[in-house]
Amino acid sequence: MFARKLAPVLAGAWFAVALMAGPTLTTIQDVVYNADGTPYNGLAIIAWTPFQAGDTSKIGTQSVTINIVGGNLFVQLVPTTNATPSGYYTVTYVSAGKNQFTESWAVPPSTKPMQVRDVLMAPLASSSPLVSGGSPLTETNVTGLVADLAARPVEGANYLSGRAAVIDATGALEAASGNVSDCLHVDGSSGPCGTASGAAGPAFVDSEVPGGVVDGANTAFTLSQTPAPSSSLAIYRNGVLQKATQDYTVSSNAVRFQTPSTPQPGDTLLALYRVTPAGAPQGPPAPQVLCSGTGSATSSTTTTSLGTCTIPAGALQAGDRVRINFDYSHEGSLTGFTFTVNWGNTLLVQRNGGAADALITGWAEGGASPTACQLSVETWGTVLGLANGLLNGYDSFSYPIVLTFQARMAATTTDTVTLRNFTVVHVPKTP
Repeated sequence: MFARKLAPVLAGAWFAVALMAGPTLTTIQDVVYNADGTPYNGLAIIAWTPFQAGDTSKIGTQSVTINIVGGNLFVQLVPTTNATPSGYYTVTYVSAGKNQFTESWAVPPSTKPMQVRDVLMAPLASSSPLVSGGSPLTETNVTGLVADLAARPVEGANYLSGRAAVIDATGALEAASGNVSDCLHVDGSSGPCGTASGAAGPAFVDSEVPGGVVDGANTAFTLSQTPAPSSSLAIYRNGVLQKATQDYTVSSNAVRFQTPSTPQPGDTLLALYRVTPAGAPQGPPAPQVLCSGTGSATSSTTTTSLGTCTIPAGALQAGDRVRINFDYSHEGSLTGFTFTVNWGNTLLVQRNGGAADALITGWAEGGASPTACQLSVETWGTVLGLANGLLNGYDSFSYPIVLTFQARMAATTTDTVTLRNFTVVHVPKTP
């Protein structure tokens, strides 16, 4: 009876011991000497990264330190040659508090003790999967690597070190050709600096004192050259940078200060700007969009401003032109409306649209002369017939000229009139 009861207990105990049994180990046993023949004394630090042993045991990242006394080395390790992934141990020898040397061990399964020479590996050219924690990776296995490599610039056939790099038509990097003293252009070509063929870079005017009397009343000053472009001009008054259009306006080489910013006696003015280099090809100045946008709407029977555009003081010079385009729309069909456009204090156009006029459009153009601006205008609508006009605007160029787009309804209804779009373009004269 007692034997029958004890048998299951012993069987369970044997099974528990079997479960607790560790992986199969290989013994490495040897005697280590110093180069002078004396026994080595110190430590051996053996490190590894996770792997699965040949018997499927899971081996976690860890290291073990063993003492070597009198040269005697003894350690038992899980085999690595049949591990997944296959790899090796890194063994660092430490003596007198210093790392003396490092070697790699590939441990095979063995029931007999092995010496270091049996597990010692030749120096590795690259890291082992067991040490790095994975199998070697190819470029295609790295997310995004191939695409990133394809996106990077590559060396072209004419790439040379020590030269300025340019990008050819295929996107490859090439070496710029030419003499060491040449200038490199944005298109990758090169040539002598300062040539009349257009290779010349911009010239600069620094710390110029504008011409004109600083008496607290004079607002008109001149520069020795024309800034190119005009936006390159920087004017300092007593060391404080002035703001274009807010403190002054510039046209060609003429600078005109706004009244609140008029230079006072004792003030110091300095101008810095770029100019077109001598010999560079001269072209006509580019048109300047002074204003462009949409306006508002009204259903009032009182004349209402729906949009404005200001031509800065001094911006217009004799020989300049101004182009004005505008579009109105009429929402509803109960009543007519009146629209007007004013050039400063000059009535440029005033016409009456009918109840059936859903759209109105027009343009005006002005040519500046020394004493006035000759203005021509045409307007028409959905029903409204074409009409034109010609007149002079005597508003002084020395002061801001405000263009006003207005409208009013003929009667009180739910109808509205809207300024849909307006554009004012300044075309400077050719120097």
